[in-house]
Amino acid sequence: MSVFSDIAAICHPTPARGDEPDEAFDDICHAVHADREKMIRNLEAAADADWQDNEPLLSAIGMARHRKAQAEAEIRRLIAYGREFTRPRPYKLADLAAASGMSVSGTRTAYGHDEVADVEQALSRAAREWRATSADDSSSTDSAS
Repeated sequence: MSVFSDIAAICHPTPARGDEPDEAFDDICHAVHADREKMIRNLEAAADADWQDNEPLLSAIGMARHRKAQAEAEIRRLIAYGREFTRPRPYKLADLAAASGMSVSGTRTAYGHDEVADVEQALSRAAREWRATSADDSSSTDSAS
């Protein structure tokens, strides 16, 4: 095996039989294999272009870090949606905290004006009302819970 194959196998592990429904197992394994092949091609092409700037393991770690940042941003936008866009009232902080793996106070401060603006743009509608304060606001409105 090559370093490319090793990295792809680590990033896209094959599930064990029994971890997935029997009727879907073959399809899932096929999808994992396709994901591995795509990753191998991408890593090889990047390394061929410039090995120093695209060393395979460091590139794979960087890609994972990028996916993590995207997932964290998605969670912040979803929390903003749950607090600022749902009607007739927002989701409870405790429920959002449990779903996101955050503390209640972490959930309360997880999003700000930028995330609300992103959700407004995605939904093409305004938030219920804006209660969060920006970092430069001198007053705090923590009463919304």
